[in-house]
Amino acid sequence: MNVFGIGLPEMAVIGAIALLVFGPKRLPEFGRTLGKTLKGFQAASKEFEREIHKTMAEPESIEQAATEEFKQQDTNAISETPQEAKNPPAG
Repeated sequence: MNVFGIGLPEMAVIGAIALLVFGPKRLPEFGRTLGKTLKGFQAASKEFEREIHKTMAEPESIEQAATEEFKQQDTNAISETPQEAKNPPAG
């Protein structure tokens, strides 16, 4: 078992020190708080990872939409004639 690069012997030592520092009454409360905190970090990490993947996928769709918009503007510019060409100035 290896959590955060810490093996079972190291975890036992940390647990024994925590038991001495916090005492048997406060240790379960401390464990619950630590568990909730780690669970919150894990959820935040997963959300951050999802956002990164989403952001990395977006540039392709944004680039494609921009290309289509540019083509549409280009088509509109070609199909429209300037006002001067429609009504030449009387001279």
